[in-house]
Formats: sequence, C-alpha cells, structure tokens
Amino acid sequence: MAQGSKLYSVGASVSAIVAAQVARKVLTSGWQAATRKQPPANPADPDVEMWEAVAWAVSTGAVIAVARMLAQRRVAEYYRKSTGELPPSLQADSA
Repeated sequence: MAQGSKLYSVGASVSAIVAAQVARKVLTSGWQAATRKQPPANPADPDVEMWEAVAWAVSTGAVIAVARMLAQRRVAEYYRKSTGELPPSLQADSA
C-alpha cells in the first residue's frame, strides 16, 4: 500500500504540473486572440493597466486551479480503479 501511495503522490504532482502548463498555454492563446496583445508578464508592474492585471490574475488563478484539480481527480479515480479504494490522503474526505 505504501508503494501505491507514493506512486499516487508522484502521479498527482506530475499531472497537476502538466495540467497547469497546458492551461497556461491555452490561456495565453485565448488572451492573445481576445486582446491582440501579449498577456502581462508581471501583473504587479504599475505600467500594466489595472483591468489587464486583474483580468489576467483572476483568469490564470481560476483556470489553472481548476485544471490542476481535475487532473488530480483523474489520478485519484485511476488509483481507486486499480486498488479498489481511494488513496490514503483522500480517504478521510470520503468518510
């Protein structure tokens, strides 16, 4: 069980990283299509317009968080199908 738990942790981490990278690329492409500009490299820069900084921060935060969560849920579901139970770190939530 400990080996499976370690594999789950690695799988969940890797899937979250990949999902975040894919989401960021999709967001960047969408931003460029919608605004005809590059997204702000640093929203905290005072030279970036406030609406741009807020829109970019909100959209990246929300979309990347959802993408990571969905990827981790898929890994957890795969773990459950493989072992018959949820990973140990998620078992307390289902109780």
